Amino acid sequence: MTTSSRSIAVRFAASLFAIALVTGCATPPPAEDKEAVAEFEQTNDPLEPMNRAVFDFNDAVDKALIKPVAQGYRAVVPAYGRERVRDLLNNLRSPIVLANDMLQGEPDRAMQTLMRFAFNTGFGIGGLFDVAAPGGIPYHDEDFGQTFAVWGVGEGPYLVLPILGPSNPRDTTGLAVEWLADPFDLWMDNTGRDWVIWTRAGVAGIDKRESLIETLDEVEKSSLDYYAAMRSLYRQRRAADIKNGADSGQPTPNLHMSLGN
Repeated sequence: MTTSSRSIAVRFAASLFAIALVTGCATPPPAEDKEAVAEFEQTNDPLEPMNRAVFDFNDAVDKALIKPVAQGYRAVVPAYGRERVRDLLNNLRSPIVLANDMLQGEPDRAMQTLMRFAFNTGFGIGGLFDVAAPGGIPYHDEDFGQTFAVWGVGEGPYLVLPILGPSNPRDTTGLAVEWLADPFDLWMDNTGRDWVIWTRAGVAGIDKRESLIETLDEVEKSSLDYYAAMRSLYRQRRAADIKNGADSGQPTPNLHMSLGN
């Protein structure tokens, strides 16, 4: 995929979102029903009819394809091998994490990311082994959606993306920026190795889904409304991410099937 076609894909996704804003909105409750209005505003899901339709589509694709592939991946690749894949994916994200550390004004975290990348690339065989974490430099993730939030950009309405799952306009914009700005993907794109970009995205998605097998099974089994439970978990997780994990309460899984990791 050329850089121009990647840009077209992002613009096409933005157009679909604009159409969704017009055609997929839920009807707000009457103003005199203050309790219903408060609940409507709290859930922040004016696109719920469209979101539920996309959620059902995603769930069907997940049960028919993505989850079985993730289960097969777990069955075939031992835990040690899956750890190597995850470490490599995390290392490839280092430039994005570093950029967002800096954009958020976090020099200490930026230095940690830079040191992790140097150690893991140099001594961890290109990132296959996370030698930095045992040395006291743990992995942390950052993305452009978090950066926009730190800059004061509002999240906008809750949004379920096809295949990628829970999001919102701020995080979707951040994901688009990452698609266009990731240095590794740009290098592969400019050297005619598009297949590497899509292989990385596919492997990252399966790795993420494998890590969530038990979590999502439990959420679905224990929820009266699976959609609402996923919406709540996603919003809690993103609020905790933006605070770098501070005041996050109970840990919540990262439910966004991003093209990174």
